[in-house]
Amino acid sequence: MLMAALTTAQASPVLPATHTRQSYQLGIGPTQLLDTYLSQEKFSGTGFTFLSTTERYGSYVSYDTWRTLIQHQLSLSSVDDRSGSRNELQGDYSFFIGRVGKWQACTWHHYHNAINVQAGAMLNGNLGFIYNTSNSNNPAQARLSLNLMPVVAADCDVKLFKRRLVTRYELAMPLVGLAFSPNYGQSYYEIFSLGNYDHNVVPTTFVSAPSFRQQLTVDYQLWKNASLRIGYLGDYQQLRVNNLKSHVLHHRIMVGYVRSLTHVKPTKTKK
Repeated sequence: MLMAALTTAQASPVLPATHTRQSYQLGIGPTQLLDTYLSQEKFSGTGFTFLSTTERYGSYVSYDTWRTLIQHQLSLSSVDDRSGSRNELQGDYSFFIGRVGKWQACTWHHYHNAINVQAGAMLNGNLGFIYNTSNSNNPAQARLSLNLMPVVAADCDVKLFKRRLVTRYELAMPLVGLAFSPNYGQSYYEIFSLGNYDHNVVPTTFVSAPSFRQQLTVDYQLWKNASLRIGYLGDYQQLRVNNLKSHVLHHRIMVGYVRSLTHVKPTKTKK
């Protein structure tokens, strides 16, 4: 029996492969906004978000592996003050790239009945704007930041009516980073035309930028390599530097789909 197993293994070698999971989601929900450089008022309204996620990992036979995570997030919002007389437009693009490890915490009955945990870190770059349609002096605020974010996640992967159902929660929080901000009372004309630098690139930590981002998703398998995804995205960006305060809070109900791809790497045959 041992010789038969060895012969089978030699006849059918496990080839190295690259696995990719891609998801594309659209979301809608409320946005809350405050930027004291433009106004002391709080604004609220509705926004839209597009989120693309790519997860890549290579493996022979081991399920527990490190993987690369890449995300693109684009958000646009229109918000009004409490009286409804003033309006602001807000938009931002965020790019995330990182490495996370995935481990099975426990399994039962079948490989796809499992609870898994993930942990790692991501680098996040954010570029955005806030435009106050009522301001004649300093009507816009630029938003630019770079952050290192620890990330943790957990998912429950089960079989339901012969289909996979995966429920996943992810949490990420900026630990340290850099952010651009004008100083209190400083105009963009002074910064860019006169070249008057006044602590406009500021180191940040989780104390001066107490932000975090969370996702809750449910994937229901439609066919072998595709799933429907429904979830919630909460993106809470806060910053207190240069005697200015800002926060952009996004709450989104997300809908999209997930597809899985496997690319088997060809092996070189010896002549």
